[in-house]
Parts: sequence; C-alpha cells; structure tokens
Amino acid sequence: MHLRLAFSPCPNDTYIFDALVHQRIDTEGLTFSVHLGDVEELNQLAFAGEMDVTKLSYHAYGHLTKSYQLLNAGSALGRGVGPLLATSDTNWSRASRQSTGLTIASQLLGKDKKSKGNWAPPAGAKVAIPGTYTTANYLLGLAFPGVETKEEVLFSDIEARVLSGEFAAGLLIHENRFTYHERGLHKIADLGEFWEAETGLPIPLGGIVIKKSLPKAVRETFDRVLARSVQYAFDHPEASAAYVAQHAQEMDAEVRKKHIALYVNDFSLDLGKEGHAAVAAFLRQGRERGVLPVQS
Repeated sequence: MHLRLAFSPCPNDTYIFDALVHQRIDTEGLTFSVHLGDVEELNQLAFAGEMDVTKLSYHAYGHLTKSYQLLNAGSALGRGVGPLLATSDTNWSRASRQSTGLTIASQLLGKDKKSKGNWAPPAGAKVAIPGTYTTANYLLGLAFPGVETKEEVLFSDIEARVLSGEFAAGLLIHENRFTYHERGLHKIADLGEFWEAETGLPIPLGGIVIKKSLPKAVRETFDRVLARSVQYAFDHPEASAAYVAQHAQEMDAEVRKKHIALYVNDFSLDLGKEGHAAVAAFLRQGRERGVLPVQS
C-alpha cells in the first residue's frame, strides 16, 4: 500500500525516518511519498487531512484524536527537552530577570504558586511563537498566561527576530535550543522544567499519527516498520548522517548530534507505560483548562 508521509527536516525526524525512506529495512510492502515541512506546516496538513501519516505537535494531536491514531513509535518525548522562552536581554533589568527567571520549578510551581505567570513583555511588545498549535505555545499559555500578544514565526527565524528587537521574547525549539546563548539571547524560562515540576512526567513534544480511516492492518504494519526504522538508526547511527545534514537548519555536525541525542530516546522506539501516561496527562490538562476540545 502507498502512504503519504510527512515529517520535519529536523535532525531527530530525518534520523529516525532515514532507514524507512531509503529502504534500509523491510517495509512489509508499504511504499511512501514523502513531504518535509516545518512543524506548524505539518500541523496544518494534519488538520486538512492531507497526509496518511504525519509528525505533528501533541498540541495539534489534542484537536485531532477523532481522525488520527497516535503510534507507539516515533515520538519526541522526554525530560530536559522542553522549549525555551528567551529574550535579547535589552527589555528587562537584572532584577526583573531574577524575579521571573531561572528558579521556575520552585517559583512558578512549587511553594510560591502565586508567582505563576508573573512575567509579561512590555506593553505593546510581542512574543514570537513557532506556531499556534505547537506544544511550545501550549506550554507558554500554561506557564505564562499573562502573555497575550503573540505572532507566528518560522522557528528558524525566531532568534534573529528577537535579537533585532522586533519581538520582546521568543519560544525556541529544535536546534535553537543549543545555540541561543552563543547568539546573544538569554533564557527566561525552560518550559520543559515547568511541565516536569507540575506533573512529574516527561513532556510530550511531537508524535507520529496515522489516519484512523486506514485499515487496522495497515496502521499496525506502519507502526512496526517505523519502530524498525528507529531501531536501525540506533544500531547504525552514521547511516543517516548525510540525510540529516542535507535537511538540517544547523550546519554544525556536533549540534546535530546533540539534537538527536536529546530528542531521540527509548520513547521514540516505544512510548511505553510512562510515555502513554505523559500523553494522557497532557491531553487531560489541556481539556480541563479549555485549551483542547473535550472529546465525546
């Protein structure tokens, strides 16, 4: 059977899909046409139902559970992998940064819950987000509900547009998580720490979903094939190097390796009990707070 498949050009996705795309493994008769796109583009393709299988944000998945099934393999989920809220450090004094800054686990969620959301950009200023339906934006709304003025920006452009002064702050994901400090940005908060402190669970960032309208046998086959592709990547880490480099935003090989090491882990092979519990908590919290639709 032929499937329309979409995933991002980020190193973690090209790493895990390389063996599948280049037929280094047995695909059990499945063939693919592949589309690579930014995470918010993939979210929108999923909303339009244009792909049979796609990577998407867990935020977007929360809106699409009736039409798409989450697969056990392929997820980006873990600890210490959350998006970062960062600024050029020109809009806040050192005292302001200390009052909102790096003690997020205790200050926002621990003993001092009253301080939750105590940071906000200057009046009229904007925060750059990598997409409305990204998990990063979902977490920003939970951690800093006072941030109201947001604008979607391609994730790879956020650093430069914050540094230019166009935005008061920006949400950094993917490779930018490793390079922001070298380019003159400063971390306001790690939203992954926020989630982990609140739930005790790893943060679900993005997953691989397949249309529920496809035959059950096809869905099960693809999940097996994808797990096989992930395992091949683990067993042959250099096999995908050219494919990863071809599509990566960041040209530095060490940054690409760090990116893969951070976002590809045992949860990528199989969500397992803890991974499914984290996804369930993510969806439950979103529905309770009105961020995600209640499923009938």
